[in-house]
Amino acid sequence: MARILVIDDHDSLREGMTLTLTRAGHSVSAVKSASEGLAAYTKAPFDLVVTDLKMDGMDGIAFTHALRAQAPQAVVLVVTAFGTIETAVRAMQEGAFDFITKPFSPEVLRAKVDKGLELASTRKQVERLSAHAQALAVDAAAGHGAMVGESEPVQRLLAQVRRAAATDATVLVRGESGTGKELVARLLHTLSPRKDGPFVVVHCAALAESLLESELFGHERGAFTGAVRRKLGRFELADGGTLFLDEVGEIPASVQTKLLRVLQERTFERVGGEETLHVDVRVVSATHRDLQAEVKAGRFREDLYYRMHVVPLTVPPLRERPEDLPLLARHFVQKHGPRVNRRVQGLTEGALAALARHAWPGNVRELENVVEQALVFAEGELLTEADLPSHLAPAAPSRALGALPVPSGDRPLPDILEDLERQLIARAYERAGGVKTETARLLGIKTSALYYKLEKYGFLPRGEPHE
Repeated sequence: MARILVIDDHDSLREGMTLTLTRAGHSVSAVKSASEGLAAYTKAPFDLVVTDLKMDGMDGIAFTHALRAQAPQAVVLVVTAFGTIETAVRAMQEGAFDFITKPFSPEVLRAKVDKGLELASTRKQVERLSAHAQALAVDAAAGHGAMVGESEPVQRLLAQVRRAAATDATVLVRGESGTGKELVARLLHTLSPRKDGPFVVVHCAALAESLLESELFGHERGAFTGAVRRKLGRFELADGGTLFLDEVGEIPASVQTKLLRVLQERTFERVGGEETLHVDVRVVSATHRDLQAEVKAGRFREDLYYRMHVVPLTVPPLRERPEDLPLLARHFVQKHGPRVNRRVQGLTEGALAALARHAWPGNVRELENVVEQALVFAEGELLTEADLPSHLAPAAPSRALGALPVPSGDRPLPDILEDLERQLIARAYERAGGVKTETARLLGIKTSALYYKLEKYGFLPRGEPHE
């Protein structure tokens, strides 16, 4: 069933066209003037507009020009009693797809309308594909691979993903930054019955509140300053597929309310629009935050939390799957090597050992960055310890932060701990070349706290001005 707008200032003809099209199964709205027609279309766009050519005030040609300026995708059929070639050319020049000459039979009207609705369907499909291509351009350029790992935590996660993928339940993927939450979301989509539909990503933390609402739900032309044309939202683009909301914990309260309605009813309106849209979308969300704590703090809606928390999946940090580190490192060499340094084919055991000593607070994303950086400077066929970034470079045992002797003897525990702290600070201060900010970074403390400790243990004279 299509939505059709009929505009004619002659009551009998307007009512006749309305009856014919209603009997054909369409939803028809009828108005008496072109100005009323523009207002009706602005309020809720129609699939097709049938307008008389000669009307008081604004005529059909002027109406077509104004409507197409407002909505370039609009499909207009002009009705005229002046079926000359000149009239047809003028109508076509202003954007009408065809014209029909009075008098006409119901069959002719239905045939013209069917032709126009085919064109409307084609234009909508082109608009959708164009918007979808733009939305996914960055993802296509970046490229994505399979989840790499043979450790027990990863295998357990993959088993959970396979079970969840077979359902249409809403999924919440939890994990620290850089663990691969988007990769899990993509795998859920690939293994699901929706795999042939679109996979659309929204990075919620990267958008301001006003932009996020427009990005999710779309907007109509003129909805706000700069809205020069209608934009399809990510929910529309994901229709029939999966929508991935990354860092959902950053969504502001005003958008949370609208998002809750979509999850409950699968309906929404574009920003500045009144037409209610229906979508068939599976929502997968991800966050590094503790959403339960956010709920208790009043920053996240409790009802929205339970709507999203139907199937929770947790991605383990890299430190909990150390046996996967060599596999991941080799995977990133194969992934980036052809682009960055074709000569490199793998890593030495020394390089792998150096990688294993690191804590990886940035998880898999940090490892990928380290491997890509090492590829830039590598000169041989294998990445060595010397190719790794400076904070992973090999250090002499006497200078290693982890190679501290444990003090012995009958000493109180506080004295022993102070001695260990002094040694740690000394090693870090030496490794950083006396640079205070780098020393603080190595130790994972604030610079102000470092100055206090440097003075406490005699590395700096008390009262020396801070940098």
